[in-house]
Amino acid sequence: MDSSVLKFSDIVAARNTLKGVAKQTSIIHSKSFSQMSDANIFLKLENMQTTGAFKVRGAYNKLANLSEEERAKGVVAASAGNHAQGVAFSATKLGMQSTIFMPIFTPPLKVLATKGYGANVVLAGDSFDDAAIASQEYIKEHNATYIHPFNDPLIIAGQGTIGLEILEQQSDVDAVIVPIGGGGLVAGIAMAIKEMNPKIKVIGVNAAGAASMVASRNANEIVSLPSVSTIADGIAVKTPGSLTFDIIQKYVDDVVSVTDTEIAHTAYLLLQRAKILAEPAGVTSVAAALYNKVNLKGMNVVPVVSGGNINMQILEQIIEKGMVEEGLRATVRVIVPDQSGELKKILAIFEGLKVNIYDINHERSSNNVEVGKTMLTIRMNLQDKNQLNTIVNMLRDHGLNCEVAS
Repeated sequence: MDSSVLKFSDIVAARNTLKGVAKQTSIIHSKSFSQMSDANIFLKLENMQTTGAFKVRGAYNKLANLSEEERAKGVVAASAGNHAQGVAFSATKLGMQSTIFMPIFTPPLKVLATKGYGANVVLAGDSFDDAAIASQEYIKEHNATYIHPFNDPLIIAGQGTIGLEILEQQSDVDAVIVPIGGGGLVAGIAMAIKEMNPKIKVIGVNAAGAASMVASRNANEIVSLPSVSTIADGIAVKTPGSLTFDIIQKYVDDVVSVTDTEIAHTAYLLLQRAKILAEPAGVTSVAAALYNKVNLKGMNVVPVVSGGNINMQILEQIIEKGMVEEGLRATVRVIVPDQSGELKKILAIFEGLKVNIYDINHERSSNNVEVGKTMLTIRMNLQDKNQLNTIVNMLRDHGLNCEVAS
């Protein structure tokens, strides 16, 4: 597909279409992330957008431009979550019926939210690409109008309105970092920014477990991955779009990837330091800055935090792992005689050290535990890393057999 089918004027037109529907989301300066990255970091908060992600921009722009005949047929989309909600919200607002195909393992909250916006949801396949195939079969049967999540000029134009906002809100920006799944977001933003100021760098970011755009860029042609595996389900796309790929090749300076470990820790830091709740896909842009995937030293950088619709189970794991990494939560195992009063003795030690116990489990059947004894696994919240050493030393001073769990 020729990238010339999309023009800068289409993005400007989309801005007018979206007035009163999509929010102009805030850009905030982060002192903490600036210090961590050795750059001036300004976060573009699309996690605060209507439906919790940027996708409503492209979806509404596409649906608002459908003919009466297309509207009457109803619309169909395939999505891992955020495009689904954007299409469902937009269709309902414009008085259309919507049917959304989502992967079977889509986080339940995203499914419920999509239904809540008025869509009929069909779960099919293990990935976005599988859901997309199922949606095409439905379209053939029902003659409905398909709304592609990224490979569509009107979708890309809608996402590109973020680029216009960034330049209005942060005129001295040197670089913009954008998450990449199929590429619609970065394609739109890159075109908007480069057409207005070619000197500004635009960096795209894949999840390492779904780095289809990195592979395609390296090969200078579209590459389809056999599978994807990442906690960033919102950008877990096997095959980039043909239109988005052409635009990215023309306008985007670099495409990099971040690991799930880097994504998870960045999501934790955003929550803990900036009080910003964002989904894994949405924080890949910030992770690229924090983990120095490109040289940004001294530059004014705008990472786009693209969404905030996080799976609560993933959020719980991110918080737990983040607290452990920062030394704010730890686990110790203590083997004691399996008799009355032993736990009370240990609790007295913890109370004396002003330790906040998170939970306690007993284990008697393990091969590491002698008959007549029990192993206590104690998770605790700490004031700092040094407190853990104090706890372990105190337990050992009392003659207790203990170890720190990894």
